[in-house]
Amino acid sequence: MRSTNLLNNFAFKYVFGEDCKEANDALKSLLTVFLERKVVNVHVTNVGVDPILEVFLEFEDNTKMKLAILIDQNKVKLHRLSEYYLMRLFGLQKEYDLNPCQVIAFYDGKESEFEIDLQFRNDNGILFFPDGMLKISVYSTQNLDKSYDQMNDKEKMVYYFLNCRDNGKTKMIENDEVIQTVEKRVETISNDCWTKWTEDFRIQQENELKLEFEEAHKRLEEAQKRLEEANKKNTRSK
Repeated sequence: MRSTNLLNNFAFKYVFGEDCKEANDALKSLLTVFLERKVVNVHVTNVGVDPILEVFLEFEDNTKMKLAILIDQNKVKLHRLSEYYLMRLFGLQKEYDLNPCQVIAFYDGKESEFEIDLQFRNDNGILFFPDGMLKISVYSTQNLDKSYDQMNDKEKMVYYFLNCRDNGKTKMIENDEVIQTVEKRVETISNDCWTKWTEDFRIQQENELKLEFEEAHKRLEEAQKRLEEANKKNTRSK
């Protein structure tokens, strides 16, 4: 079940966002993999109940970035939430201290990896911001039908997220320094925590399905009402 591994917003934020050395080291390691740049400092900026992990990080060349991580989204939610959090990250910055903003999203589609660069231009076609200032990077949680040895570093990390509670994961961690760092953090998590995250995740999914059903029902009622009004107009015109 997906909710018993790290591809669960509640589990992911707690494992990598808690204020402890093991969590911080693990977060720096995995971000170094996905951003393909050495991350030397990372600070969680939204400590609290929000299950989305938001961070402010610094690379070894002293450049900085604001970043959010979205877990286990379908394609519909992916676009809506990614753009929302990207604009949120950028909008919370001071005008005199603008840093690049990026969203990393894991989704349940087949396309293994792609990026979206958001660009805004004025009426003359001139970019408001340099390329790469607002970026969404997307990774599939489904397209892993290959052997572990054939996976790239990002795919191995996603594979670990999915199988971190598998007792047969020895091969994943014995020769991979990054995954070893993440594993040290995962080993500190109690079974009670995993149980709670599973329940929180289940409740979240139920609430989302309920909202989606209510929205669909509302749209259906509105469509039926418009149809009835159209039929009445047609009847009067005859």
